[in-house]
Amino acid sequence: MYCDAIICAFSVWLAFGLRLDEWGPFQGKLWIVFIAAIGLSFPLFIFFGLYRAIFRYIGSAALASMARVFITYTFVFFFIFTLIGVDGVPRSIGVIQPILLFVGIGASRYFVRYWLGGVNNVQKSFHRAQSVALIYGAGSAGRQLAAGLSSNKEMLVKGFIDDDLNLQGHTVNGISVYPNHDLLGLVQRLDITDVLLALPSANQTRKSEIIYSLSEAGVRVRTLPALNDVASGRVRISDLHDLDMNDLLGRKVVPPNIDLLEKNIRNKVILVTGAGGSIGSELCRQIIKFSPKSLILIDNSEHSLYLIYEELKRGVVGLENGDLIEAQEGSDDLTSLYDRDLPIQLIPSLASVRDRDLLLKIFQAHRPDAVFHAAAYKHVPLVEQNPAEGIRNNVYGTFTCAQVSLECSVPHFTLVSTDKAVRPTNVMGASKRIAELVLQAMADIAVKGDHSTNFSMVRFGNVLGSSGSVAPLFSAQIQAGGPITLTHAEVTRYFMTIPEAAQLVIQSSAMALGGDVFVLDMGEPVRIYDLAVKMVYLSGLLVKDDDKPHGDIEIQITGLRPGEKLYEELLIGDNPQPTAHPKIMKAHEEFLSWGDLLPELEKLNLALDANDAKLIANMLKKLVPGYTPKDNIPNKAIVT
Repeated sequence: MYCDAIICAFSVWLAFGLRLDEWGPFQGKLWIVFIAAIGLSFPLFIFFGLYRAIFRYIGSAALASMARVFITYTFVFFFIFTLIGVDGVPRSIGVIQPILLFVGIGASRYFVRYWLGGVNNVQKSFHRAQSVALIYGAGSAGRQLAAGLSSNKEMLVKGFIDDDLNLQGHTVNGISVYPNHDLLGLVQRLDITDVLLALPSANQTRKSEIIYSLSEAGVRVRTLPALNDVASGRVRISDLHDLDMNDLLGRKVVPPNIDLLEKNIRNKVILVTGAGGSIGSELCRQIIKFSPKSLILIDNSEHSLYLIYEELKRGVVGLENGDLIEAQEGSDDLTSLYDRDLPIQLIPSLASVRDRDLLLKIFQAHRPDAVFHAAAYKHVPLVEQNPAEGIRNNVYGTFTCAQVSLECSVPHFTLVSTDKAVRPTNVMGASKRIAELVLQAMADIAVKGDHSTNFSMVRFGNVLGSSGSVAPLFSAQIQAGGPITLTHAEVTRYFMTIPEAAQLVIQSSAMALGGDVFVLDMGEPVRIYDLAVKMVYLSGLLVKDDDKPHGDIEIQITGLRPGEKLYEELLIGDNPQPTAHPKIMKAHEEFLSWGDLLPELEKLNLALDANDAKLIANMLKKLVPGYTPKDNIPNKAIVT
């Protein structure tokens, strides 16, 4: 502010000197003009926020504020001293002084930015910077990111990369803009350690191309933090995000069909089993967005149920015009959450899906319109070692839920299934296929018996970030310095993000006619070894192998686990039919009638009660054509 007062006084003195060609002391009419300039400019500076801006991070917003001040000041000053006029003051002062003032004000801001907070510090700290970065994207987001990092001594921004030919070869805010070809050579020449993606509007295909081009550069690739943090100049190294798995896989996500999402949700009573699990909890998050009347959460894990219930309570704090309102952290809505009624009724129920009596009470009390059955034991090695409990939960839990839904005339029942149910080689996959058979047989009963329940199932592969997924495991192993453990170099899997999977499950349910087996289009299978290598490279590290003995992270092959397949399949037959959604197909597969299935289920239950592992294995083979266990079930199933 004191500096601005000096600049203001100097601009008045210089304006008079230029106009009169006299360079005398500051006296007479100069004081009148100076007092008018101070009295007009400082209130405008304060009103338009020039003293709130951190000019070390000066950008387009600050320049816009200065422009508004200049226009307002010039108009008023011109009106007073040029149009009206003041005795003894040349009328041209009303034009000359505002120009000089704002040249001085602007120059002072850029001096602060480039010398006190920018170039001087960069030159002094060049050799102390821990990371040297390129920013991919010289647009608004990239420029704001560079400005935010300009005073950060942990990272030195050495250049931009941009696809725009008009920017290449030029400088933006003093930083060179390089072309997008020969990225590996550029990284080596500039000793780059990090590449920061500042491409908020780029589509997934373009991002995937860029990530692929950097996959062997030995640099850490990170993405832009929230734009509001960038604009405020509060960017820290910790704010930059590592690539998520969708960025690594380059999977193209089809926007959901809102009509299908809403059809069985809005103003309906929804029940989700396994609500605390990876898929169940995401189903709850997606369901809440479309304003159900109430949401019943069923889980047998107290901790998991508590976490999702508390999360949903904090997310749902008000409805306005039928749309979800989410509380921001620290808002009054959030702090008073426990003192108000939620617009969507959340009902947590600690229950097992095998407890028929308790389920019947819950269903009769709340009368759900739609049930999403996500409760299951899904970890292949654990279920392989605990087959009896896995079968009881996955098969008879599904049986009980479906039967109660039929008795209570629930309109829609959807089973969340897995690609491991197709020609399974493990107990978990076999148990899920039997669960599908149960639903197919019940759907047949519902149609023939004129019941109103519409049964369907949705089959898909692995979801990114779920419990037990390879992605978080590999990330943790890389952060720990390795090694990455992989069961086989040729293992492939289908992947999908959890939100996309949950949305597709809900949309599938809306298209069901009864007995439908929906199969999600998972794209191309991913070789897990390639995924591990890419994660290492994009962390700025190198794989340690025979070709690179001095690399950073070793990948160790441990051998296939009991029941694990090299690759997964989504279809038992080869006749998938398209649906109204491009990512959802419908399969037509053979199943056992209820009259044939029920006796076999009773025999399987007797084998479980007898803890007879050999009989259990034989029953699985009989019920699931194509079941070929890679290893025998333990002689005695573990009793739980």
